[in-house]
Amino acid sequence: MTRFARLRNIFRTHRTLNPRTAPWKPAVVGVALLSFAATGTSATAAPARDGAEPKAPPQFVALRDVDRTIVQEIRYITPHNFVGVPIDGYRKPMCILTEPAARALREAQRALLRQGYSLKVYDCYRPQRAVDHFVRWAKDLDDQRMKAEFYPLVDKTRLFEDGYIAEKSGHSRGSTVDLTVAKLPALPTRAYIPGEPLTPCYGPRDQRFPDNSVDMGTGFDCFDTLSHTDDPRVTGSQRARRDLLRDALSRQGFVNLPEEWWHFTYKPELFPDTYFDFPVSRRSLTGGR
Repeated sequence: MTRFARLRNIFRTHRTLNPRTAPWKPAVVGVALLSFAATGTSATAAPARDGAEPKAPPQFVALRDVDRTIVQEIRYITPHNFVGVPIDGYRKPMCILTEPAARALREAQRALLRQGYSLKVYDCYRPQRAVDHFVRWAKDLDDQRMKAEFYPLVDKTRLFEDGYIAEKSGHSRGSTVDLTVAKLPALPTRAYIPGEPLTPCYGPRDQRFPDNSVDMGTGFDCFDTLSHTDDPRVTGSQRARRDLLRDALSRQGFVNLPEEWWHFTYKPELFPDTYFDFPVSRRSLTGGR
């Protein structure tokens, strides 16, 4: 198939995929077509040839290059996550996003700094290989080493059915971020020690794993209905802090996932139908070394 024919097919795909949730926008299609011409991406990003790692399109940036004040604690490069080991595809502890999403976070950060707070990101762009790692783990019912903290009340056989794990993630499209708010000054969080005793992510703040962020009622990545942004059991200061985060981000174009208080997607997405697989690394970015 010629390159022109492939471009024509992608153009048609953009007009038909997800008509109710992602209506066709000519400007977005133009960006996607230009990206394909440069990098070979489609609905699922094409693998690199000859064993070379895929690269990010030029529309992706390191968040630290846009705003150095936002706190970053990238969880999936560490073993402190629901899998219990570093996740495939995370080479460096850094946040990568599409440039419009990163610039919108910068604006939200400026407003929060004036109130004595800072954004704190846990995860940003997520390679497809990382999502594949989650799927393999979810199918291994014998591996429940982190259950006591991250999913104490959820049977692992229900992770797909209940929507906690899926074969695709909006994070892989580059405009979704998991984050919270920290009161300044924010001292570093101590490192997790593999094998240490675990406590439920929905427990009282002083009983959960320590985090230098404000108390949102649960920890990050807590597989529990208490993590639903508007769960009525979350009241008082915890409710006010969830609203603080959501309000700051929604004013800049981010949309919250109702099931996860920490999960936000910048709209409109530059790549609404493309799932990338370049590693989380400075080398993946244009001009990265």
